[in-house]
Amino acid sequence: MRVKEIMKKAFTVKKETSLKEAVQLMVSKGVGCLVVTDKDAVLGIITERDAMKQISDDVDSLKRTVGDLMSKKVITIEAGRDLNFAAELMNANKIKKLPVVEGSKLVGIITSTDIVANASDLNEMSLF
Repeated sequence: MRVKEIMKKAFTVKKETSLKEAVQLMVSKGVGCLVVTDKDAVLGIITERDAMKQISDDVDSLKRTVGDLMSKKVITIEAGRDLNFAAELMNANKIKKLPVVEGSKLVGIITSTDIVANASDLNEMSLF
């Protein structure tokens, strides 16, 4: 099975977006992360965990921009890659969200939940 077969729509924000706006978007869309983009190119990612940590450390961080707070080292995967490779990549890097790209263009996202939901299509070793 290929990543493109299970990927979902990735919700995006610009780096100028405030953390408050980003959190509101995550809540309204029921998602756990937003991909920070510029013209469909991935610049970073911000997760609900990132947001909670920032807010718990300093409630005024809600006024800061996503560009100031995002994780800039984003691991991505090509849409045509095998799901086993995606699972191994997520496990090796201890990440739960994996933006999907075609070239440098963001086309979707997969999560650890998506991997588990499709575990019957994985090689046993991919999950460990």
